[in-house]
Amino acid sequence: MKIPTSMIGSAFAFLLATVCCWLPWLAAAIGGAAGLSAFSEGLEKWSGWLMVLGAGLAAWSGWQFWQKRTAPKTAAIVLKSMLTCPNCGFQKTEIMPTDACQFFYECENCKRVLKPLKGDCCVYCSYGTVKCPPIQAGEKCC
Repeated sequence: MKIPTSMIGSAFAFLLATVCCWLPWLAAAIGGAAGLSAFSEGLEKWSGWLMVLGAGLAAWSGWQFWQKRTAPKTAAIVLKSMLTCPNCGFQKTEIMPTDACQFFYECENCKRVLKPLKGDCCVYCSYGTVKCPPIQAGEKCC
């Protein structure tokens, strides 16, 4: 899973904005380092700006996520493919299934059962004019 940079930035800004709250507790837990407490007090005057920055980055991240979810598909998936039997050369146009891969296909002319070639996921990828729907969509096939 790839985490967008805007989400990382908003998390970092949130941590910086709230450092005045959690850093003294951390300093006390690791031995009461006075320098860390002074640093957190110095950042307290910037916490408002850092919170605005964090909220802005979080909103930008949400906007990017929403844009990806609502973006229209650029190419329509073709469901018809013409299968050609390698044994007799018979051709027939078939409608490809969208919910499963087709591993076997019987030629209507010579009755030979076609199987996918090595490296292909289905008979449409091996013997068809159009690859199967998952491959067209750029996904992994069955």
